[in-house]
Amino acid sequence: MTTRRALAGVVALVGVCCAPAHALEGDIVQGTLQLRWGDARAAPPGHPATPPVFEAWLDLGPGLRYRLDEVEALRAAGDLAALSNRRVAVSYVPRKSVSSDPVIEAIVPVGRLPQRATVREAGGRIAMAAPVTGGTRWVTLMCKFADIAVEPKSRAFFQAQYGDAPGQLGHYWSEVSYGAIHLAGSAAYGWYTLPAARADYVPSIAGKPRADLSRLFNDCVAQAEADVDFRSVQGINLVFNGELDGRAWGGGACGLLEGVDACTRATWSPPWASDNVASLAHEMGHGYGLPHSDNSDGDADTHDNPWDLMSDAWRHATTDPVLGLLPKHLSMHQRDRLGWLPPARKRLVPFDNEAVHEIVLDAGSVAGSDQVQLVVLGGEAQPDPYRTVSYTLEARRRSGTYESALAGDAVIIHRVAGNGAAYSVDTDTPPADLSGNEGSMLKEGEHWNTPDGRHWVSVVASTPTGFRVRIGPRPRVMSTPAPMLERSLPTSSAHPLHTGRTDAGALPGGPPRRAPVCGLPARRWQASPACAPFER
Repeated sequence: MTTRRALAGVVALVGVCCAPAHALEGDIVQGTLQLRWGDARAAPPGHPATPPVFEAWLDLGPGLRYRLDEVEALRAAGDLAALSNRRVAVSYVPRKSVSSDPVIEAIVPVGRLPQRATVREAGGRIAMAAPVTGGTRWVTLMCKFADIAVEPKSRAFFQAQYGDAPGQLGHYWSEVSYGAIHLAGSAAYGWYTLPAARADYVPSIAGKPRADLSRLFNDCVAQAEADVDFRSVQGINLVFNGELDGRAWGGGACGLLEGVDACTRATWSPPWASDNVASLAHEMGHGYGLPHSDNSDGDADTHDNPWDLMSDAWRHATTDPVLGLLPKHLSMHQRDRLGWLPPARKRLVPFDNEAVHEIVLDAGSVAGSDQVQLVVLGGEAQPDPYRTVSYTLEARRRSGTYESALAGDAVIIHRVAGNGAAYSVDTDTPPADLSGNEGSMLKEGEHWNTPDGRHWVSVVASTPTGFRVRIGPRPRVMSTPAPMLERSLPTSSAHPLHTGRTDAGALPGGPPRRAPVCGLPARRWQASPACAPFER
């Protein structure tokens, strides 16, 4: 964190100019950060999932761009996704090996920071993402490869995706942002014929197809220049009439727009993605700077959390006969990242909390709620605030256009760590491959403790629009021994995100009763004479 702050001060005072294509030791390079996420469609039952692909690029101007090492960039930025499509400065230091290129030391934003990024929140982290508000006009450009003549859908179909009726993108983004953004003026154009065949845009690299996203962006935009005024466009959805590289993509792109080199939000969709509003909305979410959410099974697939559109857009989704799969809502953590949650609807419980709180927690789908819709359980503050771990609570209800096919009605818990990614908490052992399971749902009469024991949560009752939850601190240990039934749940060392949950049985107003440790991989625990009581 110290390095990031120092670099930010240097950039603010002296600015940066004209870095070489390959950074040298001690360089500070300034450009526009372009992040791109590649998402495969959901695998059929019984087939392995295709992991997503992530790329980070630094654009320095026309013809000057180079790829950043994604692992280094994630470590150096703190919250890399929050800097998507923004001007940044990248500093380098030497590697241990003299013959190797220098390593990224820090990535910081250039220019004014959002106000909420100047201080730590009570949860111990920094909200670095800039709020997204107002008009966000998108255009859809329909482009076909020179060697593929078919036009899968009409322009009228893509134009209708932007409507304000339930199920359409204009309605969805207004609802999920609580009216903070709108898509007024969005429109579709095409079909345009690209100057080259599909194989020219999707070459084989190391035996695998890989779409040249920048070339696709520039060639498609060039074909549409005569029809589209790009000056007020804030996002471009590129749809194609053939497969790309097995993925749809979302994030940002830079190129000539109205004769000026500019950067914008962008998505790239093959027919199977552009035919479903859910997939298109997922990629647009990347355009808004939202990273993937994940579950807690620890594998490389980040498409296994159906409680968030920015993880699994395909499962537990409602369907429209024309628009295809419809998008579920974003998790409350994702909405909060973009500044869409009014402060009165967010409750922060600090790490050193010593009180018991009873909170009416409304589902995020309740528009205009006068109750809390997001609870953040603060973690112990770390010197680098991006290393602070916190937990979020939100209520989900099966209702409305987008949420009626959810796996259940429950309080959903996410662990927020590292680069601001949220992991749904699963109390099953081991965690399920897909978190639309009972272990991911905290229901009426059930209890849960944070792994550090600082907070406990009880779902006291159901309400018409959510749940009533009780939150308290770790009980103080006095000179007398703890009661016999106060025992920790087992934790799997192979799954560090695993936390325990018990059913009803806590004393009123007190912490939930913990389970005896029997080494059994059960989600609900019962006392058994065969279980020898001991503490872990």
